[in-house]
Amino acid sequence: MADVKYTPKDFKSDQEVRWCPGCGDSAVLNAVQKTMAELGRNKEEFVVISGIGCSSRFPYYMNTYGFHGIHGRSGAIASGTKTANPSLSVWQITGDGDALAIGGNHFIHEVRRNVDLNLILLNNQIYGLTKGQYSPTSKFGQVTKSSPFGTVEHPFHPGELTIGAQGKFFARGIDYNVALMVEIFKEAENHRGISVIEILQNCVIFNDGAYDYVTEKENREDRLIVLKHNEPMIFGKNRDKGLIFEGSKLKVVKIGENGISEKDILVHNAKEKDPSLHLALVNMESPEFPVALGVIRSVDAPTYDQGVYEQIKKIQAKTNIKCMDDLLSSGSTWNVE
Repeated sequence: MADVKYTPKDFKSDQEVRWCPGCGDSAVLNAVQKTMAELGRNKEEFVVISGIGCSSRFPYYMNTYGFHGIHGRSGAIASGTKTANPSLSVWQITGDGDALAIGGNHFIHEVRRNVDLNLILLNNQIYGLTKGQYSPTSKFGQVTKSSPFGTVEHPFHPGELTIGAQGKFFARGIDYNVALMVEIFKEAENHRGISVIEILQNCVIFNDGAYDYVTEKENREDRLIVLKHNEPMIFGKNRDKGLIFEGSKLKVVKIGENGISEKDILVHNAKEKDPSLHLALVNMESPEFPVALGVIRSVDAPTYDQGVYEQIKKIQAKTNIKCMDDLLSSGSTWNVE
């Protein structure tokens, strides 16, 4: 437990925040600072690690330990940090380009290994720092500086990629909803293993309005669903829409029509080990479906760092090598005269 009670201000550094005015990254920064202040841990136990990109300026703006890595390599640094010092609370900040393009190999393997850290993936569907090239999550056909006639690539879905790499925790937030982000970040910190949190984040300069279809006030309640464990999957302005299974597929229904009542609506189970429904939920897209926010998957499993330390203890208990001299004198040795 923390020796003192913190406020979000305690986690703000003295550095000027140099994101563009209106950038969604600022809201995420506020949410992380608020979360850390409420977790009850000493400030010295937090470390923030990033790669390259607009989001990767994060460590400079945090009054914690931090490391600004190189492009795509934040996962390797974060994994090593947590394994070397399991008592730390490690927060990896990355973007859709940094994590899923040059860092894609590191991403899938830190997820597969289940390293106990929190990975916040800010997804603005564009390369912002290098001025507007398409990224691995840009929409098919999107016109950018590097795809003037429209990209012919189909985008990654971070949730699908996470679950496909055997990920045990995946959540999704959105930059305008700080309260939801704080709620998600707290659950992520309390989860043992890698917690991947995708944040739908607006880039006001190079991809402004990428998420307008779910952020416009008039329509957002009909186009978003916030999932909570053990609660029915209900959404809409009037809380009269829900999700059911029809055959083997999800379907949106209206409560009160065609004999549908609230008891027919699916109840969210984030703890279900079978990822089938979780995959369907992370892949829902507007306008046919609402976009899912909240903690979508949260399954317990052994962690990589836990496995490393258990292995070390077993070997130490039965080895005859207790110090460096024992090691140097072991195996094939000879004297040189």
